[in-house]
Amino acid sequence: MLLLVLVSAVAGVFAWSFSEYAIHNWVGHLGRGRNEFSRQHLAHHRDGRYFAPTSKKARVAALVTVMAAPLVLWLAGPLPGSVFTVAFLGTYVSYEVLHRRCHTHAPRGPYGRWVRRHHFYHHFSSPKTNHGVTSPIWDLVFSTYRAPGVVRVPERHAMDWLVDPATNEVWPQYAGDYVIARKGDRART
Repeated sequence: MLLLVLVSAVAGVFAWSFSEYAIHNWVGHLGRGRNEFSRQHLAHHRDGRYFAPTSKKARVAALVTVMAAPLVLWLAGPLPGSVFTVAFLGTYVSYEVLHRRCHTHAPRGPYGRWVRRHHFYHHFSSPKTNHGVTSPIWDLVFSTYRAPGVVRVPERHAMDWLVDPATNEVWPQYAGDYVIARKGDRART
């Protein structure tokens, strides 16, 4: 029984990781503004401080759950189907919190540092790569992963946690990961 619960939970987490990649890349970017998610996502790329309203995301999550849960419960059975659904939704909520915090809070620990560089490389250097915000797994599978190196952040998009307001420069602890790209700067190749 415990193994069944564990496997169901891992499957829910794994399914969300694939959904995260698929929604971000195929619906958001390849949608090119032709659907509501793509329009909201492209607005977020234009201004990293913009996030679609939480109420809108909650409504979509509820709708998807209401539509998918009966099928999952029927296919997997009541206990594993319920565990899968809870794990999927829990991982989605965790993703939403982590994604927002990437933009609004300084990293804590090696994973926090990695996820920001990985995500901001996608935002500022190569929007056709690094679609998995929380994990590179599906980027590796679909050959869309790129190692970020030093990320050039356009001055107008610089996150508050990244820049010392007294000097308008990247804080020293992040200087190995980011540079501010100012108007008139030549892009490094």
